[in-house]
Amino acid sequence: MTMALTLGIDVAVRAEHQATLARDGATVWRGRKFWTRPADLERLWADLDLPDPAELTVVVEPTRNAWIVLAEWFRRHGARVVMVPTTQSADLRKYYSKHTKNDRIDSELLARLPLLHPEGLREYSGQGPADSLRRLVKQRSTMVKRRVAVYARLDALVELLGPGWYAVLGSNYGIAALEFLARYADPHAVIRLGQARLTRFLIARSRGAWRDDHAAGLITAARETLALWGTSDGSDGMDFAELAEDIAHEAEQALFLTRQIKQIDERVANLYADADPAGIVASAPGVGAVISAVIAGRIGDPHRFTSLAAIRAYTGLVPKVSQSGVSKVESSITKAGDPLLREMLCTAADQARRVDPQFAAKYQRLMVGDRHHESAICHLATHLVTRIAACMRTGQPYALRDVDGTPITEAEGRAIVKARYKIDPRRRENVRYQRMRERRKHAAGQESQESRCAPTAQPATTKPTSRQVA
Repeated sequence: MTMALTLGIDVAVRAEHQATLARDGATVWRGRKFWTRPADLERLWADLDLPDPAELTVVVEPTRNAWIVLAEWFRRHGARVVMVPTTQSADLRKYYSKHTKNDRIDSELLARLPLLHPEGLREYSGQGPADSLRRLVKQRSTMVKRRVAVYARLDALVELLGPGWYAVLGSNYGIAALEFLARYADPHAVIRLGQARLTRFLIARSRGAWRDDHAAGLITAARETLALWGTSDGSDGMDFAELAEDIAHEAEQALFLTRQIKQIDERVANLYADADPAGIVASAPGVGAVISAVIAGRIGDPHRFTSLAAIRAYTGLVPKVSQSGVSKVESSITKAGDPLLREMLCTAADQARRVDPQFAAKYQRLMVGDRHHESAICHLATHLVTRIAACMRTGQPYALRDVDGTPITEAEGRAIVKARYKIDPRRRENVRYQRMRERRKHAAGQESQESRCAPTAQPATTKPTSRQVA
């Protein structure tokens, strides 16, 4: 692929960018510094002095979100913008610079990249992380993980109160449970509140789901806590007021994150309706409201990929391949793609095998062949994203079919899977234990596989290896 003019830009986040201009691979000028400001960009564009803006190709690395503004500015002015994966440019940079790494060399490498590695370039076809749906589903995932961490800390604190609190509040921590812990985590306060007032509080916070029985259970749990730690006359061994403050902090964080997630879910639903009005992604089995928004947001326009294989590679679910001559070895998945998309696809595949007979049959074959559950799910996730991408590219919803191609409903699919493709749980456990034994055996035999000159942790042999003859 021959390009007349190539502008390589080493994008900085808090510093000046550096640009290098190349014509047919030969450097015209290098080390031009500029900021992401209209005046700087206009001066740079004037210095290029382009008779036809379409002759210019701008090469950038996707560095955080700073590159998006530059890419949009140059594309609006008629230039062609391409991206290169950071891992590929890093490997080429090692070869090009060998002993040096600086911004000028980075921009020069990007300017020459169309000649060095043209197949590594990706056409800039969208805003990427600046797209609202793509950005919002990632933000939701981050908040959910933060809430899970808060729940873990909350669990550790509530454990100090005794097991009776779990029996009443549960471990899922709904709004009513969090509201209660934010105000009345002190067992003395629970007892002073009384059953009548506590019942009214729980009814208001749970919308009538929790009533007298929950209030009585919490008072019983509070008395049990005081009995566990000492006596009820205040001579207990725990400062429950301080513990209640710590629990309240965690509960308030969980409440805030829960409200934020609810607001994000409403925005995600509206953005997904605009991005996929026909609901093609949501028509796939195992794909709910959240997962469909993640798939649509993270994949974006399916036509920007050259093939379905490129979409599979983008997810990072394809295996690594080491090939030399006639030998070919496939190892674990590359994990080189979008981690959030990969996580959601695996979750959807685990649910799809319970609805789609074709996925259930494939899962059964993999498990019968002593495949691990996670490995089989990754295999199914690869097929699931291929089918979803094919539906997105053709504009047709997902068609649920039996293994012979007969169209079926979701209820019929569940019945077929339950009748034909049920996996014995004991077999899954046997496969898991067998793999554990193999790993332990391999770990025990590693020392014997070392070279003879390698150091060993075993004591030296003191016995003579041969008998000396006097």
